[in-house]
Amino acid sequence: MAAVALLAATACTNDLAMPQDSRPSGSAAGPAGSYDGLPDTIGRQELSWETCEAPTPLQGTGTAPGEDWECATLTVPLDYEDPDGGTIGIALIRAATTAPAGERLGSLVFNFGGPGGSGVYTLPQFAEEYRELRDGGYDLVSFDPRGVGESAGVVCLDGETVDAWAQEDSGDPDTAAELAEAEERDAEYVAACQENSGDVLPHVSTTDAARDMDVLRHVLGDERLNYFGISYGTQLGAVYAHLFPGSVGRTVLDAVVDPSPDVLEQVRLQTEGFQLALEHYLEDCAAEEDGPCPTGTDPAGGQQEMAAFLDGLEDGPLPTSDPDGRELTADLAMTGIIATLYSEESWEYLTMALEEALSLGSGDTLLFLADFYNGRDAQGRYSNQNDAFTAIQCADDPSGMSVEEARSHEDELVALSPVFGADMMWGLTGCDGWPVPASETERPRYDAPDAASPLLLVATTGDPATPYAGAARMQEAIGGPEVAPLLSFDGEGHSAYTSGDDCVVSAVDAHLLEGAVPDDGTRC
Repeated sequence: MAAVALLAATACTNDLAMPQDSRPSGSAAGPAGSYDGLPDTIGRQELSWETCEAPTPLQGTGTAPGEDWECATLTVPLDYEDPDGGTIGIALIRAATTAPAGERLGSLVFNFGGPGGSGVYTLPQFAEEYRELRDGGYDLVSFDPRGVGESAGVVCLDGETVDAWAQEDSGDPDTAAELAEAEERDAEYVAACQENSGDVLPHVSTTDAARDMDVLRHVLGDERLNYFGISYGTQLGAVYAHLFPGSVGRTVLDAVVDPSPDVLEQVRLQTEGFQLALEHYLEDCAAEEDGPCPTGTDPAGGQQEMAAFLDGLEDGPLPTSDPDGRELTADLAMTGIIATLYSEESWEYLTMALEEALSLGSGDTLLFLADFYNGRDAQGRYSNQNDAFTAIQCADDPSGMSVEEARSHEDELVALSPVFGADMMWGLTGCDGWPVPASETERPRYDAPDAASPLLLVATTGDPATPYAGAARMQEAIGGPEVAPLLSFDGEGHSAYTSGDDCVVSAVDAHLLEGAVPDDGTRC
């Protein structure tokens, strides 16, 4: 698995009175009763909502979100095959709707992707983007999925070790000694995950997380799950629909993940996606009138310059003013570049970082961007997003190519992207050597032809992380356009709704607030 790469508040009760004929399917119907197959200590639990404290380092660090937000812990089985056995806590956050009691629509549950992203940390950061949904009748709710943040978060290495390894990484290992060192480090990483989080590793699959979401729906008192999933959250939402089709409420899946089990095809698509985003950035940068583009006026030449810059860092990292003495290595620079390609609004930071690196010989801004992407705070503490990413991916699919087999595809990937291809190749090794055997994993399934409500898919044509082509495959996997209509956004970036495009926002809001489903094939 060499380089598994690839990132007191006002109380609101759930049983507010509503006219029966206007209550949507997801609204609260009263205190939770028994849940089939689970003990009453879980099925009948009552959540204790309290003022939120600041997010922890595992979640992402930061300040307390403020008086609008409440936090609680949901108890779920560690192993759904042994529901009377051990339990874990799922960290929750919510902001109660500002709508009058009679207009409350229930809860809208968010997952922001990863896998590995903390919903408790992330939801308050996007509060303004979802204000219309909150004002329109929804309690905004999110959570740390199992294995993430404060929900039995998987932890492998401490921050000092992560920093040290990042300084030693000098890009693509291309000698026998470098390969041996990388394989030794992978073995150390796996052993650390097993030692520190071995009990939870077999139980952090997407299927397990989907089961947790249904317990959450039940305990919140909602008849159906109203859900907004982004990136990996689209995969989680589709798995939920497969497992609990009768409980699917108003659902939006934005930045749709490719459901193909073919890891080579997934890596090809993502390589092409980031390559396309880079080309669009370089074209925009070259045409900029406010100042010279650091990579020149020729986009093709700019791409060559970026590739040469990264190659040069393998032999000589750039200095930075980091108080811990870290330098900008090739891997950290690559991470910083990738971080800016998720949104067109971030391109200006890439220009700033490249100008600083190419003209001034300083790696400060690219290191800052890499730290942001990796979840590292100013004290050198990391969120557990990368460890959780690995654990969840490997719980879903333990397969992976050997290093030798992965290398046989390097030329193909480099042809797709001279900048990203060699780095993306390491994603092919997947979970080779992971300690959870295939017999203990549960591969996700997405087919949900009998879903009680349509799942609206939203895909962006210039999305680098979840390329547009994957949305059609997910649509087919779920059950076709009648079950999963597709709304396309002709634009840039990862997640269409938060781009602020009026057409996308209006269509999604109408679906969630009014139940108006856009026709399949609608374009914005």
